[in-house]
Amino acid sequence: MSWIGRTTSLNSLKVFEAAARHLSFTAAARELRSTQSAVSQQIRGLEEQLGLVLFDRIYRGVRLTDAGQTLFASVQDGFTTIDRTIDRLRQRDRHPHVNILTDFSFAAFWLMPRLPLFRQRHPDIDVQIVTNQGILDWQTHDVDVAVLFCDEGTLAGDVPLLFREEVLPLCSPGFLQQHGAITDVQSLSQAPLLTLTAEQGQRWLDWPRYFGLLGYTGVPQNAELTFNNYTLLIQAAIAGQGVAIGWRGLVEDMLENGILVGLPELSVQTARGYGLIDARPGMGAAAKRAFMEWMLESV
Repeated sequence: MSWIGRTTSLNSLKVFEAAARHLSFTAAARELRSTQSAVSQQIRGLEEQLGLVLFDRIYRGVRLTDAGQTLFASVQDGFTTIDRTIDRLRQRDRHPHVNILTDFSFAAFWLMPRLPLFRQRHPDIDVQIVTNQGILDWQTHDVDVAVLFCDEGTLAGDVPLLFREEVLPLCSPGFLQQHGAITDVQSLSQAPLLTLTAEQGQRWLDWPRYFGLLGYTGVPQNAELTFNNYTLLIQAAIAGQGVAIGWRGLVEDMLENGILVGLPELSVQTARGYGLIDARPGMGAAAKRAFMEWMLESV
């Protein structure tokens, strides 16, 4: 905290702001329900504290000096920010809300299609979704709930599991018509593969680890198309450009609708999965509890 911050009272700045806005100590006193002499004394005290002349005293009034104009602009900005913050806090207090942190994939393929059901049940709760594709640390975000892909250690604690990581190859119906059926890991390895990178340290399955879990030691024959966004990868699979790894919990709707075709005989499950994390365990807001209960019901 600066020397000015320790010695300058908020009331002095309030008096200064009113006097600068009106360019009149008398009008400022009237607004503040004070007296002209009290306002003049407050301003003089502020000038002495700052070592600056804020007003030129002229005949029948005052005018701001250059220093006074600079301080006036800053004080007005500060008071405006405070007022907006108070309004926002009051608005949040009047309207229950829940802030959710998750990744792009979960938000796009699971949460957004189902969120209208939560809104129908709780129309008074405002929902804000924060997304990212990297490793997400909910402790560094202003959120109430985090829905994240978790490792075994995290899920072994108090984090409820929404669904475990189960992956299976998937592609469009048109792709199978063009390239023929994929019946085993050998024929899969010869198909064009669509890959989601894990450049930011994500721990989901990629093709090498997937083939390793199936005991396949060969090398895929066709060059892969690589994406750093799962939404784009799925769009490529829908367009018939290759075979993608599909996380069953995320692509179930597209499999049921026939947009994509899965190969369940080649599915693999791990101990990882999506967990439901209470990002603020010490704060038991009703909106947060309602959302977490709805999530657990929905899966």
